[in-house]
Amino acid sequence: MSNDSEAPKNNASGSDNNLDSTSRSVFTWNDTLKILAQQASVYGVAAGYCISASLLSIINKWAVMEFPYPGALTALQYLTSVLGVLLCGWLKLVEHDSLNLKTMWRFLPAAFMFYVSIFTNSELLLHANVDTFIVFRSVVPIFVAVGETLFLEQPWPSLKTWASLATIFGGSVLYVLTDYQFTVTAYAWAAAYLVSMSIDFVYIKHVVMTIGLNTWGLVLYNNLEALLLFPLELLVMGELNQMKSAVSDGTNRFSIGVVLPVALSCLFGLSISFFGFSCRRAISATGFTVLGIVNKLLTVVINLMIWDKHSTFVGTVGLLICMLGGVLYQQSTTKPKKAETEAKAKAAVTDDEEQQRLLELQATAEKDSAAKHAMAVNPK
Repeated sequence: MSNDSEAPKNNASGSDNNLDSTSRSVFTWNDTLKILAQQASVYGVAAGYCISASLLSIINKWAVMEFPYPGALTALQYLTSVLGVLLCGWLKLVEHDSLNLKTMWRFLPAAFMFYVSIFTNSELLLHANVDTFIVFRSVVPIFVAVGETLFLEQPWPSLKTWASLATIFGGSVLYVLTDYQFTVTAYAWAAAYLVSMSIDFVYIKHVVMTIGLNTWGLVLYNNLEALLLFPLELLVMGELNQMKSAVSDGTNRFSIGVVLPVALSCLFGLSISFFGFSCRRAISATGFTVLGIVNKLLTVVINLMIWDKHSTFVGTVGLLICMLGGVLYQQSTTKPKKAETEAKAKAAVTDDEEQQRLLELQATAEKDSAAKHAMAVNPK
């Protein structure tokens, strides 16, 4: 009897063990699949950002060659970004601030500078090659560093940062001296791009610190208000008359050779915003910096391979020196993780010490109160 009665217990115990092992196995597989899915998501976002960033300048160059209206091309890019953000917000893929007239008015100067910087970017690509664009884009941190100190009350850059900025400047001088495609028009637009981008960077940082918009709110306000400035640009730069002349001459601006690069330019402009912000959330600041370096290298390599619109060998060396200076600049302005950890630990210790002092003072006060109460009850 005893054996018979114990058998079911043993069987039950064995089945429980089997269930436990099965549940542990399922739990482990689920964790593994989740980790793999997260890693795949990070790698996918990084790959999307690399592809978008490395091809965007070349696609913009292709688009502006086939559709030589920088203002109209820029407006189409703004329209695509606005519709993309609104659609993603409606689908609950991103969160953006709602639109209101007061915030739009406060944001207008930043949107104006953003429009000017993107417009001069397109004009620079129209009159110069991609290498020239990358060089002048690399020089922007020099002026931004000075602007932040003068207007945002930031401390002057460290000696290490100045050394990196000097490296960028040296590489840019070497590039300019060996640029066989030098034209006054191209470098006038390059200078305008450099000034507008520097002002835009400094002013946008001021807006970010004071206006209180989230990331996608900034994208929405930036692109929408810049889009509203497009009619003014049509009149000032005379693009409307140029388009009318092209139509009267019978030029077909709706052929596949024109529509394709323009559409790709708009789509890649939106994708770099999406993948860029997603990358900033998914990886560290150092990792994002490395991706930026890889993107520029890919742009240079692709530019060398697909057409002859690039610099000489010595000019390419100057371009690479600018990029090296950019790497050094990022490293010199990034706070070491160890220093941040030590600062947090020190703050935690300070908080613990203050809390301990408060507890000691509270205990002393309670003792004094109890002693006074005892004396009042029993004066002897």
